[in-house]
Amino acid sequence: MLVGIVGKPNVGKSTFFKAATLAEVEIANYPFATIKPNSGVGYVKLMDPARDFGKVSDPRNGYVLKQFRFVPVQIIDVAGLVPGAYEGLGMGNQFLDDLRQADVLIHVIDVSGSTNEKGEVLEAGAYDPAEDVKFLEVELDMWYLGIIKKGWEKFARTVMQEKLQIHIALGKQLSGLKVTEEMIEDSIKELNLEKGKPNLWSEEDLKNLALSLRKKTKPMIIACNKIDVPGAKENFERIQKMFSEYMFIGCSSESELALREAAKAGLIDYVPGEKEFTIIKEETLNERQKKALTFIKTNVIDDFGSTGVQQVLDKAVFGLLKYVAIFPGGVSKLEDKDGNVLPDCFLMPPESTALDFAYKLHTDFGKNFICAKDVRTKMTVGKEHKLKNLDVVEIVAGR
Repeated sequence: MLVGIVGKPNVGKSTFFKAATLAEVEIANYPFATIKPNSGVGYVKLMDPARDFGKVSDPRNGYVLKQFRFVPVQIIDVAGLVPGAYEGLGMGNQFLDDLRQADVLIHVIDVSGSTNEKGEVLEAGAYDPAEDVKFLEVELDMWYLGIIKKGWEKFARTVMQEKLQIHIALGKQLSGLKVTEEMIEDSIKELNLEKGKPNLWSEEDLKNLALSLRKKTKPMIIACNKIDVPGAKENFERIQKMFSEYMFIGCSSESELALREAAKAGLIDYVPGEKEFTIIKEETLNERQKKALTFIKTNVIDDFGSTGVQQVLDKAVFGLLKYVAIFPGGVSKLEDKDGNVLPDCFLMPPESTALDFAYKLHTDFGKNFICAKDVRTKMTVGKEHKLKNLDVVEIVAGR
């Protein structure tokens, strides 16, 4: 699972990344502060399933905070993209290539309209953030098209001469983008393309194929950053109506970063994504810190319910990708040999079965699968049983 953070320069991508991961990254108020991609670990948020059994989880990876369990996901923050990136502008080809293995994209935009298309700072409201949504669609689609078109005529001839199946041949060519044969087959069917005659596919056909495959492999959520700046809320509501196919979430990366760092320093009690925080010792705060926390509470949390950063990450994984969190456990006991309660959690694709989970745990479990047990209901289920989010499952396998 790899979450990619994308967008033009200077919109707060690195701040969003740092807020989500607390990794040390360069944050600067000028374009291209990030050149090489930053990589770190963020956490999606779940209810702790151990509480259903009167216990508290002991995660091997991640952590528990109050009633919530935080499960790690890998995040990559790619350097800012500018219009023409697919043609190599602004080192665009290199930056796009950094996204090849991403499963889902978080597109951070400056919803206050205070950065232009190059990432240069303007007065709030001077730029239309709707343009950012449009430009990134074009860049990604044209990037995919460029990869598909590379040597297309020779490729199409080979497919026909050797009577190859187009979805298999093209699947090999595009596997680096996480395109599968099934995705290609679905797209060809949706677009009514002639499978046996790829040499007759027009430029428009290839563009539509690129767009279809990009949407399937790089679903995108829009993080509307700087939501607390005057005028941003109006922009947010307007562009939501303009682009109904996307999920938009307002956020303030700076506020989330401030809260997480204050919590890490022991100044406040804060659970990421929640609509409140508690000051632990007010006398330890200086006036600047008090003013910052008051601002965040009044202008961000009270207005929008949260800073939005945790919600963006959760919606990307569980909303767009529709992944489910599955916990290995036993009907007779939830602890491992060291006494840790539900130490492991696996994020599985939608429609995952009990057999898929067995293979995820160990190849031998999959090969020697006998049955699975739903730990909550104590019911025995077969290999085709579809798993649900927060299921606790015991796999029974032969030797």
